[in-house]
Amino acid sequence: MPVISKDHAVPHKSTVPANKDKMVNLFVREKYDTSPGQSPERKVVLMLHGRSVPVLAGFDLQHASYSWAEALAKAGHDVFMMDLQGSGRSPRPKMDDPRNTGTTDQSLLKPRPPGFTSGPANYGFQLSNSDSDRAELHTVVEWICNERDVDTVAFIGWSAAAFTMGPYAVENPKRVNSLFLLAPIFPPDGTSTPPTTLPQPGPTMFLSTRWGVESGWNRELRSPDQRELGMVEKAWAAIMENDSVGRTWGPPEGLNRIRNFVRWGWNKTTAAQGGVLGGSVPVLIVYGDADSQVNTSPPSTNPELNFSVPALYEAVAGSRRLMVKLADAGHSVVWEAQHKNVHNLSKHWLKHLKVDGKTQGVFDMAVNGDLSPVS
Repeated sequence: MPVISKDHAVPHKSTVPANKDKMVNLFVREKYDTSPGQSPERKVVLMLHGRSVPVLAGFDLQHASYSWAEALAKAGHDVFMMDLQGSGRSPRPKMDDPRNTGTTDQSLLKPRPPGFTSGPANYGFQLSNSDSDRAELHTVVEWICNERDVDTVAFIGWSAAAFTMGPYAVENPKRVNSLFLLAPIFPPDGTSTPPTTLPQPGPTMFLSTRWGVESGWNRELRSPDQRELGMVEKAWAAIMENDSVGRTWGPPEGLNRIRNFVRWGWNKTTAAQGGVLGGSVPVLIVYGDADSQVNTSPPSTNPELNFSVPALYEAVAGSRRLMVKLADAGHSVVWEAQHKNVHNLSKHWLKHLKVDGKTQGVFDMAVNGDLSPVS
């Protein structure tokens, strides 16, 4: 029997300033395998997207072996994926009006979207923030625990998902079984406190093009076999499939609408707080050696934009911390040749909470999957 997919609408009272106190439905997709021999005691996993890619495009790409969620479901896990508001199939308040995008991005709106009228932004604020994102994650976690009668959920997050899942795990260790962070964004000296006023002025969203995705990705290619031929088109089509409005904007291939959010509370202080991460919540960090987004080089003078994956590993206070660096892999590793190794690492991690039999340490992983400890 094939893996079963179910889409859920999880009720949530919004704390996003643009639609504060309104009841909304958060999009969640579940995948599980009911084939004979599967254990009825499936570990529950929740996957969260990063800043610019909807969860289904990143974790459930329907091409060849690229669906990470399907790989985990076939391994016997009950897998849930969620979109935060402003992304994918969850509500996108104030994002349907092209005037609420950044001034520079207005030039991309050619031809003009249907019904477009020029003028100033009708909102003029960044969309969401760290508190609203964590509130949405909390709603989905509590819903899953109630639906599946479990006490904990294993977290898997890609890129900027670290801003939400990391602090949430620190604050709610009794709800988080483990934390797997792929290409996590981590500013070790980032701010701990929210701005004085919310919402913050600024564009509600930014726009990106298919060519922008390709050109950024090209800069991280280290070998001809790192990316399968045609993957840019596959990834972009999946992004557009999850944005019914953005795909009608701008050039024929559409535009990706990226929510703008205010972040705080994810830094070396948070990562070490109470010894939770690496303690009651074991942590595995995985990133590509060609990833130019997660390690700022040269270092930025702006602490909010100075990112470091090794600094995250060092900041985790508990001893149950592991880090794996993937050879010939970039920030878009979910769509690259190393994706199968990422799947296998996560399956092993979810089952054993170990890498190569160890609960701590730093490793390199070759393209063929061979692991070697870094001394």
